Amino acid sequence: MNMQLPLDGMPRRLYSCTPSRLNAWLDCRRRYRFSYLDRPQPSKGPAWAHNSVGASVHNALAGWWREPYERRTPLTAAILLTNGWITEGFRDAEQSGHWLGRARDLVSGYVATLDPSDDPVGVERTVATRTKVIALSGRIDRLDRRGDELVVVDYKTGRRPLTQDDARSSLALAVYAVAASTMMRTPCRSVELHHLPTGEIVEWRHTEESLARHLGRAEELATEASEADERYRTLVKPPAKGATTSRSGRGAAAPGASRPGPGTSAPGASRSGPGTSAPGERQFVGPTPVPDEIDELFAPSPGPICSWCDFRRHCPEGQAAAPDRRPWDALAE
Repeated sequence: MNMQLPLDGMPRRLYSCTPSRLNAWLDCRRRYRFSYLDRPQPSKGPAWAHNSVGASVHNALAGWWREPYERRTPLTAAILLTNGWITEGFRDAEQSGHWLGRARDLVSGYVATLDPSDDPVGVERTVATRTKVIALSGRIDRLDRRGDELVVVDYKTGRRPLTQDDARSSLALAVYAVAASTMMRTPCRSVELHHLPTGEIVEWRHTEESLARHLGRAEELATEASEADERYRTLVKPPAKGATTSRSGRGAAAPGASRPGPGTSAPGASRSGPGTSAPGERQFVGPTPVPDEIDELFAPSPGPICSWCDFRRHCPEGQAAAPDRRPWDALAE
């Protein structure tokens, strides 16, 4: 593969990224391409109910810490959750209401275990760090001060119980610790996962060596993704201004360009004909037509996780690898 290398003596441009972008590259390169390179971005599937629950809980907990001390009560947490409840992805209003009640219990029960006077260093705090390879940034759910050190806290609302390995192996938590330590000029080695459904706190304390390994891994992934990005930009011409890809994903392409295979439409896609939408519907956008080399460079990684991919409708391999899921199927009934 002919990758364009920087000229001798010329510094390589830093690869700007988040842990989410690096994990997307690691998990599935086709999903990475659809998320970060194809423009306009291919249409996503319907919203997931479990994501609505997670976002609602995170927003309520962030808002709780922003309240005056005297209002930091379990009742306030429940009110914030109710007022900010996201209803997307649920089967119907009854299911949404049921989960609203469960989520209220989650946040009110969790904040009852907290000391409202123990203000965090940051809530929904953006941190960043740089190396010779990457400019990495991301947002931490909560950053605590414990003694002379900082602790990265990440909220979890999924039904799967967590293990210490989840905290130890998390690339995101490790680089957040590095970034927080750099920005605050304070040691930060401990990371915590707070699992609200069980009330369990899973902690891992990194060493300087383990943090360096995670940062080195981030640089490796960034180098791979950066080179692939450059190849994409070299071979794929941006669409003409105002142009959109048709419902089937079959736009004009250069000779030899690959075409999205069968299964590019899905429930929720426009049924009014290629490239059109019914009143009130968004225009359906298919993947950008790309040459075979790019399709191979950004090959999919089919597996069970494909059931939950936002871009499943555009990926025949993903559809074949895992069954369809309803937007509320990940809820723990």
